[in-house]
Amino acid sequence: MGARTRRATPTRMTAVALATALGLPVLGGCSSAPAGPRIVASEAVVGPRTGTADGRPDTSTKVGTGQLRTDLEPLTKRFGALGRPVSATWMSGTLRSGSPGPSTYWIDAVVQLAPDSAAVLRAASPAPTPSGDAPDVEAGLRASLPSGPLLRSQTLDALFAEGSFRARAYLAADSDTVVLVARGQ
Repeated sequence: MGARTRRATPTRMTAVALATALGLPVLGGCSSAPAGPRIVASEAVVGPRTGTADGRPDTSTKVGTGQLRTDLEPLTKRFGALGRPVSATWMSGTLRSGSPGPSTYWIDAVVQLAPDSAAVLRAASPAPTPSGDAPDVEAGLRASLPSGPLLRSQTLDALFAEGSFRARAYLAADSDTVVLVARGQ
């Protein structure tokens, strides 16, 4: 039997061009499906990020369902500093950076704290300063942000660093609300 050659079909050429344009690896082989990340139909790309929880530039893209959630247990198990919150509105998903490796998860949350938990946060972070920037939360959560000044400090952020998760924490100056912009694995 002679050597087999593979002709580039229009479909394969289109797949190769698309994969190349997206920066995905192009692999040969038996499969006609392009290599690279799979996008699940229920996921929504919600936008490129401008900064990480620790202030570094972040060019990752948040991917999630776009669903607003109100259940508390996933937040309280990751962030003990929340105590026993009254309520929360939050969104989550994964970050897509184009790099292989473990998934990085994101959580954007607006949490109404119990008054005693808010007092603990204020006492533990004695020198928070007014933040000049608004929390970089997803569009679906922006209507839930507290009005009025938000306070920030590295000490406050450190209270929400648990396990692999790190967060930028914004404490409302005139209410018992905290906003978290968190990342973790």
